[in-house]
Amino acid sequence: MHVFVTGGSGWIGSASVDQLLTDGHTVTALARSDASASALEAKGATVLRGDLDQLEVLRRGADAADAVLHLANKHDFANPAATNAAERAAVQTLGDALTGSGRPFLVAAGIAGVVQGRPATEADASPFHGPDSPRGGSENLALEMVEQDVHAVALRFAPTVHGVLDHGFMAVLHDTARRTGVAAYVGDGTDAWAAVHRSDAARLVSLALSKAPAGARLHATAEVGVPTREIAEAIGRALDLPVASVPQEQATEHFGWIGAFFGQDLRATSTTTRQQLGWEPTGPTLLEDIAAGAYTAG
Repeated sequence: MHVFVTGGSGWIGSASVDQLLTDGHTVTALARSDASASALEAKGATVLRGDLDQLEVLRRGADAADAVLHLANKHDFANPAATNAAERAAVQTLGDALTGSGRPFLVAAGIAGVVQGRPATEADASPFHGPDSPRGGSENLALEMVEQDVHAVALRFAPTVHGVLDHGFMAVLHDTARRTGVAAYVGDGTDAWAAVHRSDAARLVSLALSKAPAGARLHATAEVGVPTREIAEAIGRALDLPVASVPQEQATEHFGWIGAFFGQDLRATSTTTRQQLGWEPTGPTLLEDIAAGAYTAG
C-alpha cells in the first residue's frame, strides 16, 4: 500500500515510517526542512516538501496515495488557537481528498479530556467538536467522514509515548526537575498517565492501516495509568534529586505549560484495540525506561 504520512520525521512518525517500510508498504512523507527530508529519504521514503499550512500540498499527497496517516501537529502550546485551526484545516483537506474512495485515513488524537474520573475506553466519544475545541475537534471531524466513504480511524496516543531520545512530556519533566532541583508531582500524586513505548505505538499504526474498521477509535496505551507520584519518584532516582509535592494552584508556576497536563488524570484502557488488531505491547514500561536512563543518557 502507498501511504502518505504527515509528521513522518517526528517522534511517533519516524518510528511509524520505519514500521510501514518494514511491513512492505511504500511511503511518501511530508517534510518541511532539509534535515527532515534527508532523514526520510535515507529510510527509503519518498519526500513531498511542504507543511501543514500548505493545503494544496496536503491534497496532492493524499490524491496520490492509497492511504493517509496524519500524525503532524504544530504543538504550539503558546498559541493553541493557531495550532487547533491548522489541525482542523489539515484534516478537512486530507479528508476531502479521500471522499468517496473508501481509502484509509488514520488521524492522530489524544486521551486528554475524553472522560473524567475513570480510564477512557474506545467506546468513549470525544467531547470536542468544532474549530475552537482542542485539536480543532479533528477526531470527530475525521470520524464524521465515514458517511462520505472515507475509512477514517482515530489513533488516540497515550500522553507519554516513551523511549530513548524522546523529547516529549517526559523529557520536559526531566528538564524541569534539573532546573528546579526537585522531582515534583501535583497534589497527592494519585493522578495517573497512560503510557506506551514508541515501538509498540508504531506497530499499532501499521496494524491499524490494514485491520481497523472504519469509524474505530484505537488506544495506543500499553499501561492504563502510571501514578504521577511514581513518575516523579523515578525521575528523582534517575537524577538523584529529592521528590516533593506541588499544590495544584502552583502547578503552572512550578512546571510551566506542562503543569496544566501533569495535574490531570489521563488513564486509558486498550482492551478493544488489542482485540481488533491482535496488538500486544512488548516494549519496556515507562518506569523501566526512566530507570534505564532513556532521559539521562548523553
